[in-house]
Parts: sequence; structure tokens; C-alpha cells
Amino acid sequence: MPRWKDLPDGLDPRVGEFVTRLRRTVDGDGSSLATLADRTGYGRTSWERYLNGRLLAPKGAVIALAEVTGTDPVPLITLWELAERAWSRSELRHDNATEAVRLSRARTVTAPASAPAPEALAADPPPAPGRRPTRRPTMFLAGSLGVVAVAVGAFFLTDGGPAEKNRTAAGTTTPSATPARSLPPGVLCAGADCTGKDPEETGCSDEHAITADSITVGTTLVEVRYSDTCGAAWGRMVRAVQGDTVQVTVGQVRQSGGITTVGDTIAYTPMVAVKEPGEMRACVELASGERGCT
Repeated sequence: MPRWKDLPDGLDPRVGEFVTRLRRTVDGDGSSLATLADRTGYGRTSWERYLNGRLLAPKGAVIALAEVTGTDPVPLITLWELAERAWSRSELRHDNATEAVRLSRARTVTAPASAPAPEALAADPPPAPGRRPTRRPTMFLAGSLGVVAVAVGAFFLTDGGPAEKNRTAAGTTTPSATPARSLPPGVLCAGADCTGKDPEETGCSDEHAITADSITVGTTLVEVRYSDTCGAAWGRMVRAVQGDTVQVTVGQVRQSGGITTVGDTIAYTPMVAVKEPGEMRACVELASGERGCT
């Protein structure tokens, strides 16, 4: 049974050439996807998508692959840049086509409101001479109650209700809640909700993350990984050994990770919510006693 699946139909030739080169690089190294994931820090599922043309590998993954396989990264990065432009254009065309279909459907299902039928306008006959109408006061009463309900609701939502607590000394109101952040499929948290959580398990890593800063201590690479999608960052160390630890600090918040099993070479910390990756500092302490920070 072939190791790789056929590339998707309609895949841009430049993307196909790039994926083919990735496959050759992995085949030449002989690593399984599980080993590749462990050595590069990108998940096994992500590598399956990259190598089968279902998702374009991020530049960081390409560099990591070249590093762990001893491959010259320049040809791979050159092919990646061509593939990335082709992939972006393809996504733009797909988005435009999807939007056109959505608008077409919206126009189809939207119809102007029909005018009231003449019979409806004449539903209430004029009152008989000398008699007070009985239906109209009832309708007026219901309308009045509706106005009162609206007024009461407005009272509680403005000056007289709980929103009054949101007024500042200058007399202006502040929002009581921040609008929910729209997250891509597979991403499970954003902002403060990500603090203390695993970046892999929440979907914040891989294509949703970049290396914002890095330093090499001894032979160990220490990185600040940042996900704008999740609004969070974490520390990661590569080429580490048992006893090495990495710690990240943002203000008073700290998270730590380390190598506890012989043979493991990659470790990362839980996430911390940040607005900018520059807020975070990553430090490593090696089993050899060497230390360093980004």
C-alpha cells in the first residue's frame, strides 16, 4: 500500500510540486509521521494534511523539517513561497465564489412585504350612531401596555437600570461585555480562556501559530510561540534532554514545562493570554546548568 495518498484534484501545480518535495524529504529521512511530529513540534495530524495536500504547511514547519532531516532549507522555502501565493489566490477565489452563492440565495428567499389586503383595511366597520365602539379601546389598551413595557425596558437598560453601574465619572457608559471572538474550526479557546491550557489540545498551535522570538542555549532552541487566533503565547524548547526546563512569564503569570522522559526532545509550556507576543519572556534552564532567556 502506497505511503502517500493521491494529491487532490485541481491542486495548483506549484502547490503539488512543493508537497512532492516535502514527501521526498520525509522519505529520504525515513521517519514515521509520529516521529516527525515529535521532532518538529508540529502535530501528526497536521503533517498528514501537509503531506497529502489538504493543508499548506506553514513556513515554520518547513524550516523545522529541514532542520531535523539535515536538509538545505533554501530550496524548500523557495518552493513554499511560490506555493503559498498560489494557495492564497485559490482560497480567495473560493471565498468569492462562496459569497456569491450566499448572496444569490439571500436574494432568492428575500421578498418584499406585501401590502395589507383591502379586506383587512375594512375589517372594522364604523360604529353605529349613538353607540360607543367596544373594540378600539381594547386595542388602545394593549398598545398602551406595549408602550409601557418598552419604556420600562428602556429604563432598566439606560439611566434607571443596571447599566447605570457602567457609567463613568464623565457620565458616559462603557460596554458591559466584549463581543465573542469568532474562532476557526478546531480552535477551542481565545484570550484569557486559553491561560493554563495545552496549545496542541486547543488547536492553537500548528498553522495558527508563529515563532515570535527565539534563542539557542547550548544546542537547545528556545522559542516564544504565539497564536494571534487564540490571543495567547507559550514557550517551547527543541533538541532538549531529560532535566531541561522552559518557563514563560507575562507580568505575574508564569507557566513551566520540561523533559521528564528519556528520549523526548521537545517540550512546551501551557499558554498565557497576551495581546502582543512581546509581552512574553521565555527562559530555559538546562540539566547541564546553562541558562538563557529570549
